[in-house]
Amino acid sequence: MDQIKIGKFIADLRKEKGLTQKQLGEKLGVTNKTISRWENGNYMPDVEMLSILSKEFSVSINEIISGERLAAETFKEAADSNLMTALDNSTFTLKEKITFFKKKWLHEHIATIILCVVAWVGLVISLKLKLQDTDAYVLLGAIGSMIAVFFYIVLYNRMMAYVESHAYPPTSDMKTQKEKIPPV
Repeated sequence: MDQIKIGKFIADLRKEKGLTQKQLGEKLGVTNKTISRWENGNYMPDVEMLSILSKEFSVSINEIISGERLAAETFKEAADSNLMTALDNSTFTLKEKITFFKKKWLHEHIATIILCVVAWVGLVISLKLKLQDTDAYVLLGAIGSMIAVFFYIVLYNRMMAYVESHAYPPTSDMKTQKEKIPPV
């Protein structure tokens, strides 16, 4: 995205409507300095403001981001290009989102994890104190290991389900499709 080109386009649209920066700012609920910063290419309007500007000037958001009026034949190409640029410059990558939600889940469930580990260690210690047979120690170790692995698998699956539901939110089309499918 060429911020300077976008800024000049916003300035041209404002002038076509016969508005000053102050008048446009008052209509949009921002200062004339903000309008000036957009028009100089120092800042970009946020997503909500792009929508408002689009309605105010009767142009598409795609045209604002392209910094020019688009003919019908170039509209789709510009839309694809603008979308790819926006996605490339998005705040978080998918890997960063997954890492964030894993840490968040662990932070929210750390007490449960600690409680389960303490309970498992307590169970192992209490059983060791009661058992005097060495074969029982081997059996106890095997059972304890299986419980630990099972516990890890269950918690890991719960964490990944949480991450999936937050890092990959369903689109509105998927929600609509799920609502249409009758429960089994």
